[in-house]
Amino acid sequence: MIGIDFGTTNSAVAMADEFGHVKTARYPSGETESETFRSILFFVPPQNGMRRELSAYAGPDAIEHYLHAEDGGRLIQSIKSYLANSSLKSTSLFGKSYRFEELVGYLLRSLKTAAGKSGIPIGTKAVVGRPVRFVGSTSHADDVYATKRLTEALAMAGITEVHFEFEPVAAAYSYEASLKKDELLLVADFGGGTTDFTLIRVGPDARKRNSHERVLASAGVGIAGDSFDAKLVRHLVAPLLGRGSQWRLMGKTGTVPNWPFAKLEHWHHLSFLKSNENMETLRSLRARALEPDKIELFIMLVTEDLGFQLHRAVQHAKYELSVKKKATFSFRVPGIHVSQTVARAEFEDWISDELHAIASCVDQMLKSSGVKPSEVDKAFLTGGSSFVPAVREIFEHRFGSDRIVGGSEFTSVAKGLALRSRDLSNRKPT
Repeated sequence: MIGIDFGTTNSAVAMADEFGHVKTARYPSGETESETFRSILFFVPPQNGMRRELSAYAGPDAIEHYLHAEDGGRLIQSIKSYLANSSLKSTSLFGKSYRFEELVGYLLRSLKTAAGKSGIPIGTKAVVGRPVRFVGSTSHADDVYATKRLTEALAMAGITEVHFEFEPVAAAYSYEASLKKDELLLVADFGGGTTDFTLIRVGPDARKRNSHERVLASAGVGIAGDSFDAKLVRHLVAPLLGRGSQWRLMGKTGTVPNWPFAKLEHWHHLSFLKSNENMETLRSLRARALEPDKIELFIMLVTEDLGFQLHRAVQHAKYELSVKKKATFSFRVPGIHVSQTVARAEFEDWISDELHAIASCVDQMLKSSGVKPSEVDKAFLTGGSSFVPAVREIFEHRFGSDRIVGGSEFTSVAKGLALRSRDLSNRKPT
């Protein structure tokens, strides 16, 4: 009775017993434990040119080895975001090609092993979450392709009997566990790469129906926490490192090219700038820049592989803006000391397009289902970005603050998947 929430940023595993009691796997994280497993891989290159299998790490171990690596390596994050991308079939790691499904399979196998060490053994069966709309998916064919790749990767991890469930539907199963009466629930699940919505009937009587009868509508949009982080980097961080500054070119001055800073918006893309050609371009840019010190900081950020640390500081600022009207972004490592104050109102202006897309998706789903906001009993918000005040306002405006609920924001999907697995296991064959 296992549920697996394979997420863009974090993953989680839960197990439900026959009585409906749910336990989540816990993973060592520094001196503490976490209920989530970072969806991240780190590959260490062969030493001294010797031919051998790559040393690979996943989750917290990947972060730890990345931060202390002396000989570099290759960091891969947000791999789930590429499931629907048919142009990405393989990648080269230190001269050897690996299929995309192999990388996903290794991450899932590592998650499975770590969950087992936590006391939650994963066999060959599991209920696995999936987004309503995969990142980059524009058609049913894309959806089928992404699901097929994920199924193959799960099989490589030894999970061969898979039942997929929409992630917001799983969150609804978690929410309804304590209900005494039926409700019409709107679930908003904010992940790292996607935001998914579902209108579903929950409660003691609704539980007796199958999931297809219970779900009134589902929708999704390829916008979530990573998109918010990228806007903070673009408007708050990148200008401190030279974005928008001036340089001399052919006797004239102009704005420096933007393309290097676009890589900065997704920290795992920053390593792409380390090629000899790109580094030579950056050094030439520094030589002609009117503010060369800023470009020098950017070069140092790239050469020292500080993308992860930078984005950790960005996420801290985002968290601060969720609880305060103003926050200070501060990034301090040897050789780089930058800081900037940002107001919540500025941040909300930067993410206005994303907020509009989320609100439009909710409205369209309600319209297509014929459900009025007044008919929705509760709106259940889950996932990290559900804490962003401007996001919550979207739902408070439509349903009222008294109908907004939450809880277990990072594990509700995994817990609901485990409960769904229990229901399927208890179902008598017809």
